[in-house]
Amino acid sequence: MPHYRMHLTSSTEELSAWIRLSLEPGLGPAQARSLLAAIGLPQDIYALPAAALSKYLPVELARQLRQAASDHVQAAINDTLQWLQHPGHHLITLADPVYPRMLLDIHDPPLLLYANGSLAHLGKPIISIVGARSASAGGTDNARAFARHLAEQGWCIASGLALGVDSAAHEGALMAGPAGGSTIAIMATGIDIVYPARNRDLAHRIAQEGVLLSEFPLGTRALPYQFPKRNRLVAGIARGVLVVEAAKQSGSLITARLASEMGREVFAIPGSIHSPLSRGCHALIRQGAKLVESAEDIREELGISGAPLAPVAAKGRPARKQQGVSDSISQLVLEALGYDPVPLDTLQQRSQLDVPQLTARLLELELQEIVVRLEDGRFQRR
Repeated sequence: MPHYRMHLTSSTEELSAWIRLSLEPGLGPAQARSLLAAIGLPQDIYALPAAALSKYLPVELARQLRQAASDHVQAAINDTLQWLQHPGHHLITLADPVYPRMLLDIHDPPLLLYANGSLAHLGKPIISIVGARSASAGGTDNARAFARHLAEQGWCIASGLALGVDSAAHEGALMAGPAGGSTIAIMATGIDIVYPARNRDLAHRIAQEGVLLSEFPLGTRALPYQFPKRNRLVAGIARGVLVVEAAKQSGSLITARLASEMGREVFAIPGSIHSPLSRGCHALIRQGAKLVESAEDIREELGISGAPLAPVAAKGRPARKQQGVSDSISQLVLEALGYDPVPLDTLQQRSQLDVPQLTARLLELELQEIVVRLEDGRFQRR
């Protein structure tokens, strides 16, 4: 891609020019990047006469750039400059040294990134974790456990702030504490609007301990076409993408495909052949994604240095001795359960226990967090 002069944006004039360039009506991102590569910084572009600009743009658009910004664009510039006055708020331009290096390698890097939090996390090695919004309990456990242990090894965990796997990945990374790699939430809205609203508290924590990131102007609400754009950044910012659970047609598979096209490593956790949320991961594995059963598999593929990872097994939590399953009845129930979701009547048939005894033992296993009851009434191992 073209080389952009690295420059730390600081002056109000320069910031205003960058914001205007990103909002200029009729000027697409590809045209803006071409102008930057040919002419220089945005204030240099706006200083050129229309005749010079018309070498690169249609005449009417060249004339527009020579005029003052429209009232709508000027209001957006003023709002952004006001937003930047708050602690932790940053505007990262394509020419800034802190712009994420991996995003410079994609074919359409954003002109601007709005950030809320610590920019130091953008310089860390990054891995993205994505998956289903309607993830199973096992899926969210996996996302949380993998994110936590990778963050403890210094990896910064990126995801899209969605419900399900995304939220669990952010939470797991934060569980690694201040010494961990933390987390980056890449948003499909303006950085001042949290979507979904249920993740408002999580977004606040990420702003305090990690960083929120968006390419969309302030006030941009959630619209369908913005989520694939967000997904390309989730894929592009990382060295690899781990897919935890995904249905056959899902945004997570789009992210994985984009990652593969960008030359990033793609990892997928296998699951039950009966689970619709495993089919996307199985399809990825058939297409060449790396099958992941533990965090060590990712460590080996990406050559992570540092202390050995604590074992993290897929379909469960960090390896630990199971508690409360030493008695024969609990063992019988777990053997009858297997590793797929199972309805109560099937469990009763397999175990040959009477229903009151079976339900009492299932409740004990639930309280010990060994078994989980799904929303449809079936039971599954964590």
